[in-house]
Amino acid sequence: MAIILLALIGALLTGCIALIDDLLGSVLDICLYADKYMTGSNGNNLVDGLFSVALGTGVSLIILKFLKKGFECYVLWTDGDADSKPFLVLTRFSQAIIIAICFPTLYTFIAQITESLTNEILVVVGADTNYDWLNWANAIISLGLVNAIFGLIFVICYFILYFQFLMRGLEILILRIGMPFACVGLLDNDKGVFKPYMNKFIQSMFACIIQIALCKLGIGLMLNMGINMNMFWGIACLVLAIKTPRFLSEFLIPTGGGSFVNNIYHSSRLVGMAKNLIAKKGG
Repeated sequence: MAIILLALIGALLTGCIALIDDLLGSVLDICLYADKYMTGSNGNNLVDGLFSVALGTGVSLIILKFLKKGFECYVLWTDGDADSKPFLVLTRFSQAIIIAICFPTLYTFIAQITESLTNEILVVVGADTNYDWLNWANAIISLGLVNAIFGLIFVICYFILYFQFLMRGLEILILRIGMPFACVGLLDNDKGVFKPYMNKFIQSMFACIIQIALCKLGIGLMLNMGINMNMFWGIACLVLAIKTPRFLSEFLIPTGGGSFVNNIYHSSRLVGMAKNLIAKKGG
């Protein structure tokens, strides 16, 4: 029975390793430029058409909100401070329009910075990871059934991580397309939805960098069969890479409504402290 399982795992590993190097080489491009791999039926770039639609709608919403806030603040006096300078509202309006229109160019710079940082990290992490996958598969199978099972677990984690890269690319693509809608929030004093939207963008970029680095490091450790513990470190790197988005969300993305609740809490604390101070002085 053990021989049959070992032969089956060996066949699975041999069939999978042919894809691993090719998949790892393109994951960064998939994350940052998923639209390159998804074109419309007529061959046109998918993201350009969708962004044009989002841009037209987003700019219309920005203009409408600008007119609404100006009318309610300076005509009806029902929203905001009527004594505040209209120049501030006009500045926020200009900022929203400029970012919405110029975001494709801005994203190019963001993507180039991400690529540069990722490549520099991979040069350090992947300096000694140029191994032969076929030799690794044969070596790990020769070590017995238990080691072969761990090798299979490693490959399964790798493909799970690869599908996360695909989803990360779709996530960043959606964020790129929806940026004009997020820019509507720039007209608010607290930046509205724009602030958490950009936090999500930053989280996605950092997740790409960390996941790719951990994946490369895990492969290097797994293929270094000279130290048995490296096998477990390699699997641990891939498992952590899979959990990276959740890990980053704990401190990069604030929970919804948290800032409002915190403001109420701190305001109530300040009011309480003021009352206690007045009471002490009066006593």
